[in-house]
Amino acid sequence: MVGIVIVSHSKNIAEGIYDLAKQMTGENHSMVFAGGLEDGSIGTDAIMIKSAIEDANKGDGVVVTVDLGSAVLSAETAIELLEENITVKIADAPIVEGTIAASVQASIGGNLEEVIEAAQSARDILKLQ
Repeated sequence: MVGIVIVSHSKNIAEGIYDLAKQMTGENHSMVFAGGLEDGSIGTDAIMIKSAIEDANKGDGVVVTVDLGSAVLSAETAIELLEENITVKIADAPIVEGTIAASVQASIGGNLEEVIEAAQSARDILKLQ
């Protein structure tokens, strides 16, 4: 199963997206969130993200969704710090819609490319017609 890591500057946002995605996918997922800093303040922590990637990894790769540009930098640093060989892709997608799409695809057995494609296709979702 492809793992999902949700990275936000806010623990509450990351946890809320996790809860929403979990409601959509049930227990059939490998999803972890890494939000805020260890002291509870706003920010991202590469070590926390690295640990989340390792926890989400079940052998089929991990997709990381992020909220803001600096979260990308922290996720890239986390990937560089990995000691084990884990295939990780950062989704260029809106964090809420991208995470939901990715988690649904992962929960039905999608491979890494299908999961990243699902996340990134969320960029094209219109909320109003």
